[in-house]
Amino acid sequence: MTYNIRRIVVTIDRTWHDGGPQLAKPVRRGWAAAIVANPFAGSYVENLVPYMESLEPLAYQLTSELMDAMGLTAADVDSYGKGSIVGVQGEMEHAAIWHSPGGAGIRRAVGGGSAGVPGSMKIGAMGATLDLSLGNMDASNVRSHYDTMAITLSDAPRPDEIAFIVALSDGGRPHARLGSLITAAEARAKANRA
Repeated sequence: MTYNIRRIVVTIDRTWHDGGPQLAKPVRRGWAAAIVANPFAGSYVENLVPYMESLEPLAYQLTSELMDAMGLTAADVDSYGKGSIVGVQGEMEHAAIWHSPGGAGIRRAVGGGSAGVPGSMKIGAMGATLDLSLGNMDASNVRSHYDTMAITLSDAPRPDEIAFIVALSDGGRPHARLGSLITAAEARAKANRA
């Protein structure tokens, strides 16, 4: 199966401080979204698996474009996440289509990832906001990397569309100081990513 892309959006932010001292290097976070036609809008389709399996290249493409825009190499990526917003003529199962191929495409683009890729999904009208979770790519219990990005697309999703989203970061929260069972550096070493 193929997908009909209307639009791709890439957004990047850099944070030098979050109320604490200025960081020597900003934390870079970004997201990329593809707004595509929902081939199942307004109807019930029993077998969604072929469409789901066709989406991994899209996740890879979005992640690669995001890494290029952020100036990141695979070795720079510390956190990742994925999400989807399905328009109101769709259903939650259409948003859930993204979980498996989204994670697989992100992992292929960043060259690994031992931890699950956090995911968020919802049904929403144009301009809906998705709170997309981020987590450390090598271990899910790195507290400094529990994070969320608010994703809003002003003209999407239209009722018969789905917004498929990937997100990356090159660090955890600025000024993280809540302790952790494992640090990002320890998680990276354990995953054998130099």
